[in-house]
Amino acid sequence: MALSFLSPTEITAISFLDSTKSNHLPKLPGRFTLKRNDSGKAFGRIVQCSTQPPPPAWPGRAFPEPGRKTWDGPKPISIVGSTGSIGTQTLDIVLENPDKFRVVALAAGSNVTLLADQVKQFKPQLVAVRNESLVNELKEALADVEEKPEIIPGEQGVIEVARHPDAVTVVTGIVGCAGLKPTVAAIKAGKDIALANKETLIAGGPFVLPLAHKHNVKILPADSEHSAIFQCIQGLPEGALRRIILTASGGAFRDWPVERLKDAKVADALKHPNWSMGKKITVDSATLFNKGLEVIEAHYLFGAEYDDIEIVIHPQSIIHSMVETQDSSVLAQLGWADMRLPILYTMSWPERIYCSEVTWPRLDLCK
Repeated sequence: MALSFLSPTEITAISFLDSTKSNHLPKLPGRFTLKRNDSGKAFGRIVQCSTQPPPPAWPGRAFPEPGRKTWDGPKPISIVGSTGSIGTQTLDIVLENPDKFRVVALAAGSNVTLLADQVKQFKPQLVAVRNESLVNELKEALADVEEKPEIIPGEQGVIEVARHPDAVTVVTGIVGCAGLKPTVAAIKAGKDIALANKETLIAGGPFVLPLAHKHNVKILPADSEHSAIFQCIQGLPEGALRRIILTASGGAFRDWPVERLKDAKVADALKHPNWSMGKKITVDSATLFNKGLEVIEAHYLFGAEYDDIEIVIHPQSIIHSMVETQDSSVLAQLGWADMRLPILYTMSWPERIYCSEVTWPRLDLCK
């Protein structure tokens, strides 16, 4: 297997917050000045965004604190967004590792049929369905279940799942800003966060990060790129991180000529060449909007300045991301395009769990 990247001559460099190229872009974080496009003169007032940036989840290095609790039996987890792509893959992991994990609470949006099947298989203590009108349908689907779970409808139910007293880790697989409130509730309850909902940090980073530090909660990234960075910084000494290099497959439109893009349909955007993901993130990957969000997420997670976060197109999605250290060494995390691996690491960290070669094919660079 020959790993490849697109060269600077093949693509236009992707740049974020580069004030040298336009005086109309705000420079974050800190002070910025809005300017008129026609005259270039500043108008309004200087806005003070923050006098002090929030503390990153992992300031350029990661290690378990001394005395961190380990589990003799299955670790209890709750899943917010159990019927989505992240949720179903998390449950696949639990199913394969019943000696390592057990489910205590599940929350879903409106897929009552799948949620009922999950309840019957994993026997959670608490279940939430965000769409309150479907509660009776869920109860009917669970009529033959002997040990029925408690059911709480609506947004409050999702919050109760996130802060379930028995859960140690909460997997946040809910899409969009709807994941912010449950994540905040979980943090206040002292739960570690297996973060698959990037909007939590993008929309609420300056609030969520200090809150996590206050409650001594670990935010463990489940995005493949951020998990790769997280794995690469394990054990780094303080100040060793120099640069973050996010890889991008390029998405469904990577090989399309520009003139063809005006005819693109949703169905085209959903044909990701490498990854099997939910619809929203697949479309965002096709437009590269998702990669912009990942830059912001990396900034909040690892404390890197925006100028020290770069993106490179890597069509094969084998190298999930890289970090450069102060001595110019580059560390990378490699693996097949399988979201189960980053999800598993958020659930097992700092441990590494053995995976079967049958269900988890091992990387072979000679193929």
